[in-house]
Amino acid sequence: MSDGVQIPYEVLNELNGSLKQIIVEFDQAGDRTGALEGAIGSPLGRNGLREQVDRFEGAWNDKRETLKQDVQELQKHVDEVGQAWVNWDTEASASLSVDQDESKNLPKGN
Repeated sequence: MSDGVQIPYEVLNELNGSLKQIIVEFDQAGDRTGALEGAIGSPLGRNGLREQVDRFEGAWNDKRETLKQDVQELQKHVDEVGQAWVNWDTEASASLSVDQDESKNLPKGN
């Protein structure tokens, strides 16, 4: 049994992609507010619901930006960890490879 955490490359890559999608969603969320307010309109000549949506969006916008920055930082770290493991794996593999001329000098089995 291993004492460490084992995360396959594929899982890291999938997490990295999902975090990038979340960042894009946060970026685009504010753009949809106008469409929502337009869809609400002024039912019965009243603007109360639309004003509440606008107020909510204003408050959520600041929180969304903070959350987006946190997700961006997490995504950056996930990307760096994945890239570091790929680099280490490539270097380790290269150091273990035996070139054809070297194989002539290896001990022969009986």
